[in-house]
Amino acid sequence: MRDITKMTGLSLATVSKYLNGGNVLPENRALIEQAIRELHYEVNEVARGLAKNKTKTIGVLIHHLDNIFASTIIARIEDILRQHDYGTIVCDCRGDLKLEEQEIRFLLSKRVDGIITLPTSGNAEYLKPAVERKVPVVLIDRTFGNGMFDTVLVDNREAVRGAVSVLIEKGHQRIGMICGGDQEYTARERLRGYFEALESANQKIEDGLIKRGELSVQHGYRGMQELLEMEERPTAVFLSNYEITLGAIVALNESGLKFPEDISIVGFDNMMLSQVIRPKLWMVVQPMDEIAEQAAELMLKRLEFDIEGEPVSVHLKTELICGDSIREITG
Repeated sequence: MRDITKMTGLSLATVSKYLNGGNVLPENRALIEQAIRELHYEVNEVARGLAKNKTKTIGVLIHHLDNIFASTIIARIEDILRQHDYGTIVCDCRGDLKLEEQEIRFLLSKRVDGIITLPTSGNAEYLKPAVERKVPVVLIDRTFGNGMFDTVLVDNREAVRGAVSVLIEKGHQRIGMICGGDQEYTARERLRGYFEALESANQKIEDGLIKRGELSVQHGYRGMQELLEMEERPTAVFLSNYEITLGAIVALNESGLKFPEDISIVGFDNMMLSQVIRPKLWMVVQPMDEIAEQAAELMLKRLEFDIEGEPVSVHLKTELICGDSIREITG
């Protein structure tokens, strides 16, 4: 800093103000930046973080890095945080509850300023160390019902209810569903939407038509195989996320059956899949960019004290994209 003051003729206070992110006159900024280039000056961010108790990094913890929903949202969050001079440390717990606890402690050991997470656990116990250190946390796609954290959710129940209602309106009475397990908040909400749509139409709920499991390509594949092997197979199937949709379509292709001629399907999550597969899928699409933007904005506001007090819960709507994968049944 003293070298910069000598080269520019500016005061030490002005140089320090600039280097610490303060506003200085444009002509002074130009002089300082020229001196920085010539002196090859680099800020020691680790030392600055220790001095200010801020590292300008956000920890991001997700359940599966290869999950397209999670990876798409995280990529957008990184873009937004970068614009505000925050870096990210991304951790993947691979759906392992013990690893999820370890990763939280790892992020805290790196002195992150905040944590954005797509939880694997069904309760908030793993976030206790962050709460104790008063590190702000934003949840995406999950909530624990204790109202302790800022949360960004989509209306999963209404999304599925609307999609299954379309199948009912088109004459389907045996509608299967391939979904996640009951321990997952999102999976439970989507299953509730399925139940509500059937109940509203006075249709019987058959447990054999519901295939619960991991939100994975493998589960989608096996679930569709099992539904197709039923003595009285469903006339339509709702597929509750991207990976399940992908696996189910692979199983359909291998079976030799076609949609919508032999069976109708509605997918979930990703607009791109709807555009790539032919015939075009009916698809529930989540507002991924908006989810990421809301999560990043909540985190930034907490860090900059633009919002204080009670946690904020943001609820977003999905969109049902029309396609050609549903056959209308008459008679």
